[in-house]
Amino acid sequence: MKKEWFFDRFCGSQIAVYTEDGIVTEAMIEQENADDLTGTIYKGRVCNLVPGMQAAFVSCGLERNCYLPLGEGAARFTSYDGEGNLVSTPDLKEGDEILVQIVKPPRGTKGAKVTCDLSFVGKTLIYLPRTGFLGISRKITDPAQRERLLKETDKLREEGAGFIVRTAAATADKRHLRIESEYLKRVWRSVCQTAQTAQVGDAVYREFDLPFRVMRDSLGDGVTRLYVGDRELYDKIVMLARLRPDIGERRVVYCPEEENTFRKYGLTPQLRALCSRSVPMENGGYLVIDRTEAMTVIDVNTGKFTGEDSLEETVFETNLVAVKEIARQVRLRNIGGLVAVDFIDMTEETHRTAIDAALAEALAADRAKCRVMPMSDMCVSMFTRKRTGGDILDFFLSPCPHCTRQGFVYSDRFLAITLRGDLLELFADDYEAAVVDLSRDFMRRLLAGRYLSEEAHGIWKDKRIYLVPHEDWHEEKFAVRGDNSGVLNLPDEAKLMY
Repeated sequence: MKKEWFFDRFCGSQIAVYTEDGIVTEAMIEQENADDLTGTIYKGRVCNLVPGMQAAFVSCGLERNCYLPLGEGAARFTSYDGEGNLVSTPDLKEGDEILVQIVKPPRGTKGAKVTCDLSFVGKTLIYLPRTGFLGISRKITDPAQRERLLKETDKLREEGAGFIVRTAAATADKRHLRIESEYLKRVWRSVCQTAQTAQVGDAVYREFDLPFRVMRDSLGDGVTRLYVGDRELYDKIVMLARLRPDIGERRVVYCPEEENTFRKYGLTPQLRALCSRSVPMENGGYLVIDRTEAMTVIDVNTGKFTGEDSLEETVFETNLVAVKEIARQVRLRNIGGLVAVDFIDMTEETHRTAIDAALAEALAADRAKCRVMPMSDMCVSMFTRKRTGGDILDFFLSPCPHCTRQGFVYSDRFLAITLRGDLLELFADDYEAAVVDLSRDFMRRLLAGRYLSEEAHGIWKDKRIYLVPHEDWHEEKFAVRGDNSGVLNLPDEAKLMY
């Protein structure tokens, strides 16, 4: 199986796409100015203690004071097997300056939730400099392997500190564990040194951005190539690849920025398909995926598949195919929370049991934690999936302004990315100027958002891009044409991009 990663950055966003034999299996998109503060460590000051709530409020320079529960300590690590002190009660008083780490970012009227029990995440280990806990992932099930990893990791920790062995450590040898543990300890020492001169409200440590997290958590397992469509991003990934013996610099391929890497390798249509409710399956059946406020509902349909034997066998075969596609879609769309799957009705109990087992097996390959519940008599299965990061559809879609925001339309950022691809292809045909016909409202938002300003002043600095607004065009409609004539005949309201 050919396993490849594709990285690029454009329109103020970074994107990473993972494919297996050319089929998109995972996609992650992150805005470069995103305000996700999870994992960030701040130097804060205790503002007030609330004994009745067993909590303190800490000023960290954010809009609202942060909430620090007392007595909870590092109890968030109880999802790992292990032993040691997980509950600590800091001896605090008002005015104390302390280091705290964001556990939950601020949301709405609530400030961020923080902890004094800091953690530094690596590929195979989580380092806990202030928590004397030695734990291991429950996904590592082999008893001998668990014993070996815990024994080797225990030798790496100093007094009062701890480690958690991550799932990725299952095949790691003691050399890799030692190298990573030393790296995480150096990070902690750097944080302590920075904090000595930092002011209250300063961030003394931030989690790495999307490419670093992917390189840390998701690579390995036979990845053959990493394609990168941005020079700055390429330099970052090469630097990291040099530190990874399972990857190496030779596997990183730079794709010139003038090319449309995602279209070249057939990824664009697959990413656009994420916006559709209907998902075709390889046997002619299809899924319908609907998001609601409380859960995600997936309906399985036979579609064009008629089978060759009995109706029961046709239904069973369709449901088996659906299981694989469901596992791929929840990972690809990063669907979290409760998921209800309405399988096609089966009468035989053995078939229902087989679908339950197949669904659990398919979801077991997901890095996010999933829990499958037994199928009901109505052939409805329920499972939960822990969300890791944001919902990718929030990047592609925005609430529709024309139907009381109950439906969705393509987001301005996604439309800008699509326009960027069209312009790349046009300029690759040696056009010196481009004329973009589009709706007046989209033109206004495109200019205000400056989504393509980096390209306009970079790879397109010698090109001319004219925007021609149309009052009666739908907001999602635009057309691009090239022109090499010296003089363009354009309406008065046409504008030059940026």
